[in-house]
Amino acid sequence: MIYVLNTTGKLVPQDVTTILDLTVQGKEIISDKEYDDIILYTRRDVIKAKTPTQKIYTESVSKNDICFAIGPAGTGKTYLAVAYAVSALKKGIVQKIVLTRPAVEAGESLGFLPGDLKEKIDPYLRPLLDALQEMLPPDQLRSYLEKGVIEIVPLAYMRGRTLNHAYVILDEAQNATAVQMKMFLTRLGPNSKAIITGDVTQIDLPSSTYSGLIQVQQILQNVDGVEFIYFNKQDVVRHKLVKDIINAYEKFNNGGKNSDS
Repeated sequence: MIYVLNTTGKLVPQDVTTILDLTVQGKEIISDKEYDDIILYTRRDVIKAKTPTQKIYTESVSKNDICFAIGPAGTGKTYLAVAYAVSALKKGIVQKIVLTRPAVEAGESLGFLPGDLKEKIDPYLRPLLDALQEMLPPDQLRSYLEKGVIEIVPLAYMRGRTLNHAYVILDEAQNATAVQMKMFLTRLGPNSKAIITGDVTQIDLPSSTYSGLIQVQQILQNVDGVEFIYFNKQDVVRHKLVKDIINAYEKFNNGGKNSDS
């Protein structure tokens, strides 16, 4: 409870209920050594950095207005980014959250999916909504979405906007073109922050199209206020088999030779 008071300046009944629920479940709320690692607490658990790279990532997000998180699936890049945004919203640091992804097909054609445009696009944005549903009560999330406090939109819909007092997250950024990447980065207004996540080994763009996530590493590497954090398979925090699957694919792509050797 002291941690909640220190970070939000107030304690509401929902906070007390959440803390009691976690205590009953046997969850460790916080220790003196973990104050700096805590990002957000939910009814299920406390969200915090679990690996050394995640710790560097969270420190970078705190210090920089634009942070890139690049690495394989399952390393917590997007999940922690959303948690940071929700935390900032709850603390009043920002007034809204904008989550976006390129609507690029991964082996399927968008045009062949059933439904209208919204129904076609929703599956691309579903992972972002899944993360939010773990971090916010259903009624609160529904209210935020209805009022536009939280937006989940395709990257193409970001053109022409200026986002003030906002946390902006671009997920699956390896599928953003060079033009789209520049467009996204120049949407930031006063008192806004951006986190860009992606995996350069999972590019679904046509072979003739250059990934903006690859290009931007060359362009912005020496710009103050912008930092690149690189994850590897040792940072995988999903199911234990995910790391084994990544290893198996790396071995196959290297002609049967283990990439660690």
